[in-house]
Amino acid sequence: MSCRVGKSKISGQITCPPNKSYTHRAIFLASLAGNGSKVENVLFSEDTNATIDACTSFGAKIKTDKSTITIEDAINTSTKVSIIDTKNSGTTIRIAAGIASLFTDKITLTGDESLQKRPMQPLLDALSSIGAKCNSTNGKPPIEVQGKISGGDVKIPGNLSSQFISSLLIIGPLTEKGINLTIEEGLVSKPYLDATIATMRKFGASVQTLIPYKKYNITPQVYNNTTFAIPIDFSSLALLLSAVVLNGDKVSIKGDIGTLPQGDEVFLDILEQLGVTVNIEDNEINVDTPEKLNGGKFDLSNSPDLLPPLSILSLKTSKPIEIVNVKHARLKETDRISIIAQEISKLGIKVQENEDGMILESSTKITGAKLNSGNDHRLFMAFCIAGMYVGDCVVTHPDSVKVSYPNFIEDMNRLGADIKIEQ
Repeated sequence: MSCRVGKSKISGQITCPPNKSYTHRAIFLASLAGNGSKVENVLFSEDTNATIDACTSFGAKIKTDKSTITIEDAINTSTKVSIIDTKNSGTTIRIAAGIASLFTDKITLTGDESLQKRPMQPLLDALSSIGAKCNSTNGKPPIEVQGKISGGDVKIPGNLSSQFISSLLIIGPLTEKGINLTIEEGLVSKPYLDATIATMRKFGASVQTLIPYKKYNITPQVYNNTTFAIPIDFSSLALLLSAVVLNGDKVSIKGDIGTLPQGDEVFLDILEQLGVTVNIEDNEINVDTPEKLNGGKFDLSNSPDLLPPLSILSLKTSKPIEIVNVKHARLKETDRISIIAQEISKLGIKVQENEDGMILESSTKITGAKLNSGNDHRLFMAFCIAGMYVGDCVVTHPDSVKVSYPNFIEDMNRLGADIKIEQ
């Protein structure tokens, strides 16, 4: 299945979807707390539904009412669990693997073909060092985890994914000894770690920072029931903003930004550097875009999900865009560096692919093309937005948007986009 995308101008008002990362974390923590904990403004997507299903498998009783879920019964480590299918969700399998180590029975965690290519070994090694028995297929899913862990000193590399560290932080309060955590080899995607700690704090658990992004201490505690409201998703907002910058005519984006940390908020600064004026007032975002954007060098080490929306802005720049320090984007749903470099070049942009990023040179000769998204939700959305600017494009795998933004095509078309699904 694919989409045919015609040259488009969009206008009107759109509401940004809720944050996927906070939805994952809040559902897991609410399920650990129980006692009527609520998560409001939930993003319901394939990824977050995988987290709801995982928590249900762990024994939580979850009630859904429109955009709110209520945890009527908490995760129960005496529940008999044999296998958990986390579909395409890396966040789900990594946090669920940590929770599985609190159970005494062996639990198998798996996912779809894409997820089975994503690394798990650093987390499995860390869990093994504090008492779990773990097995895997070459360090990748499907994996087997059997506890019960006791806690203690644990070391883990931070250069592949911050999700490993988030998993350890979340289970730390529920271990007998607590966890003394040391992050080695540097940490990528640091703001996601901040997001985990902020969410834990909302549920009554404290994390002592000994050395930021390096050493943490988590003492034995319990999670308290609370109500947690999910803010907008700056990863999705970045895509919407890129659509407005390339194709917009008086488009306003609505949504509660909130005060919780989000690394992808830096996209607003990136747009300013590119020459876009960003105005935020009363939870409404508007931009004023010049005829041509500036270029620049951008370090995305802490915000790898900004790679797709930033790369397509090269279609409208007067100077090259250089993206660096985002090697870990190769370990997402796809090798995003490789696919973006390959597919964007089809549109007429000269792309130099580097190990940790790319350089995209501006061009006056752009043309439509068939763009293969690799069944990656963020690449599909980015390529559709690029197609709206270029015209006469075909983009593969529209179903992938179910992972993070199920209404993307409908929302774009409502604003005036020309995106047609074809079999």
